[in-house]
Amino acid sequence: ACQDWAHTKGAYRFFSNDRVNEADIMVGHFAATRERMAATEDLAFILHDTTEFTFKREDQSAIGLTKSVNSGRDKAGRIRSHAVCGILMHSSLVLTREGLPLGLAAVKFWTREKFKGTAALKRKINPTRVPIEQKESVRWLDNLRQSTELLGDPSRCVHIGDRESDIYELFCVAQEMGTHFLIRTCVDRLAGDGGHTIATEMKEVKVAGLHRIEIRNGQGEPDEVILELKYRKLTVLPPIGKQKRYPPLILTVIHAEEKGSPKNREKIKWKLITDLAVRSRRDAIEKLQWYALRWKIEVFHKILKSGCKAEDAKLRTAQRLANLIAIFCLISWRIFWLTMANRTAPAEPPRCALTKLEISLLDHIV
Repeated sequence: ACQDWAHTKGAYRFFSNDRVNEADIMVGHFAATRERMAATEDLAFILHDTTEFTFKREDQSAIGLTKSVNSGRDKAGRIRSHAVCGILMHSSLVLTREGLPLGLAAVKFWTREKFKGTAALKRKINPTRVPIEQKESVRWLDNLRQSTELLGDPSRCVHIGDRESDIYELFCVAQEMGTHFLIRTCVDRLAGDGGHTIATEMKEVKVAGLHRIEIRNGQGEPDEVILELKYRKLTVLPPIGKQKRYPPLILTVIHAEEKGSPKNREKIKWKLITDLAVRSRRDAIEKLQWYALRWKIEVFHKILKSGCKAEDAKLRTAQRLANLIAIFCLISWRIFWLTMANRTAPAEPPRCALTKLEISLLDHIV
């Protein structure tokens, strides 16, 4: 990309400069994201997710570790494991209702220092009793705060996350900031007066209607699925160890379960929790469609890894790689935006997305 050694050396110096960091690289993009959202009047959907970048290095200490993986068994039959070299990135992508990405609103990079003893520690300490500030999952709260403050219109923001984001403290932060959330749940929380759980209460709820969707099975073939919809507004309680610190919340739970038993694939079963109003079958379907937008952030991460080939980078330290990936984030968003802009408004003239010079260069190449 740099064409000659002089410019390549300049790029290396830029990435290794101690005065350069990913926050400064992204700050202009964040401001532009805010401006693009301000130019719209509809809701903005902020998708949150974590992805991992893996690198092969002889010296792993300069970058850091992400996880421990099974390496098989040694000659004595003992299980071996090794630590993976890499960095993690938690990003927050802003989308319109039509799926057009307006840009990133927050990005966080980090590595993990150690893994030994973590499994044994979990057996001794209940993770729900550990303050969120001392856990890695605080990144979900940090990005929710940063993205909400950046966009400046909390009531128009709907934060969407997968089961990893099912964190009670996140629900409370969203309420404090006056913003909204739509989360896929993995925890069967206490509900009502504390004598039963959400699952127990939802079993009593009658099916409110059916919803027909089209999916692709494991072989990529189209398949039609009928979902049974349930929803109920209820009181959700914090974990027992945190009930003195966090209040009960009035939230709505939505269950969408596939009717019948499919062959050759897992049964579709979505359980969502939200502070948004759900008063009808139509509202429930709308929330399912909003949650389905979450896949867009997976596409963004795919562009980073497959398109920009971020994991092929040879830079030697975590800070240099973070600087490079920050630039790749801008490129990946731009590619994603161009793709979705073409799908949502194919008849628009090219000048709405490209400069006069870019258009002339593309015409010349053709």
